[in-house]
Amino acid sequence: MNYADARRVATELEKLGYKSTARAEDADVIVLETCTVRQQSEDKAYGKLQNLRPLKEKHPDKTIAVMGCVVGVRGNEKLSAAFPFVDVFMEPSTDGKPLVSLLRQDDDLTLDLTETTQRHALMDGEVILPANERGKLISAPVSIVYGCSHACTFCIIPQKRGIERSRPIGEIAAEVRSLVAQGVKEVVLLGQIVDRYGYDVPDGPDLADLLRVINDIDGLQRIRFLTSHPNYMTDKILQAMAELPKVMPQIEVPIQAGNDEVLVNMKRGYTQADYRDLVERIHRIVPDAAVHCDIIVGFPGETAAQFQDTYNVLADLKLDKVHLARYSPRPGTVSARRLEDDVTDAEKRRRFHLIENLQKEISQERNNRWLSEIVEVLVEDKHKGSWRGRSPQNKLVFFDDPRNLKGELVQVKIEHAGPWSLSGTPADAQPEQPAAIETIPLTVL
Repeated sequence: MNYADARRVATELEKLGYKSTARAEDADVIVLETCTVRQQSEDKAYGKLQNLRPLKEKHPDKTIAVMGCVVGVRGNEKLSAAFPFVDVFMEPSTDGKPLVSLLRQDDDLTLDLTETTQRHALMDGEVILPANERGKLISAPVSIVYGCSHACTFCIIPQKRGIERSRPIGEIAAEVRSLVAQGVKEVVLLGQIVDRYGYDVPDGPDLADLLRVINDIDGLQRIRFLTSHPNYMTDKILQAMAELPKVMPQIEVPIQAGNDEVLVNMKRGYTQADYRDLVERIHRIVPDAAVHCDIIVGFPGETAAQFQDTYNVLADLKLDKVHLARYSPRPGTVSARRLEDDVTDAEKRRRFHLIENLQKEISQERNNRWLSEIVEVLVEDKHKGSWRGRSPQNKLVFFDDPRNLKGELVQVKIEHAGPWSLSGTPADAQPEQPAAIETIPLTVL
């Protein structure tokens, strides 16, 4: 989501004649995109800002802008006081108008949430990628739902990104078409709860309807979407995945915890039995689907027995991938206000490593089934001399080939499987021919 937001701003700056540069020291304009989903992310943003202070003091003509969730949608008075050298603060999902206005010496530096959404409707019909990505970007994120209205007790996103707002199907389709025209082969449809797409529009289309429209766009090869919520992953969505050839069989659907009491404290709205049923339903409707989930360990009040329930659920379900996090209170969230962060850091780390080790074994087991199989890989780039891409199930695949295959769909025979990636050889690779042996006629006496 942050990348998609930053891309819009980069495009608007290029319209003014700016070009990207690799070093902040060489830039006339510096834009810092920020995230607050975890304390570490927020601390990193503040640290980067402090590092920029001397540069601004030395070169006061440079323009510094801060955007994203650290700014949020509820004003930036505290940030302005803490970082007075920053020229402009921009809320999440901006197209950069406050910055553009400043650079044009325009006094209109304010942009409310409604105007931001309206400007997206005008702008996103034709999205121009930044020059350094045009014709080079293989997979691109496309926001389809801004904000979130679900309000899990641990999550700061609703406060930072505002209420849930779905974009019109036509606007999204126009953006995808323009990305495809610039060389993009795959789009990742984004939403804080992506399967709630359309829920804020009475009698509006849902995610399944959107997938069918995007699937029909010529030139597009693959579609993914994230992140889903168990309560809204309907059979209609799963049926669309099963039927549409461009929609990849991979679902990001967090469980967060495997104990029902912890799930209630998180305000997730389902039980661990509900989640087990969902995974069974996914594999029944989309048999080859890979399921990824998120887990938070050490949530306030989580006992050793409750953590064991989470461990047991993962051991039973054997999901393809788990994104792990240790709980950290986010100021302003319900859990930070009402629940004591009573699990020690050492215990959080112990639980983290237990699940990390479990999932490593499970991922190895899941990946072993691809040995000797041929998988279709969308090639993204080169890494340490080898081509790198992803299978339909979003498995990272490496292979060697002298040809320029970036952006191509390549059939790869898997010869090695690790817990985090696969590697192999293109199925059309010509086997090496044994060297010819020169024969010398002999005369037998």
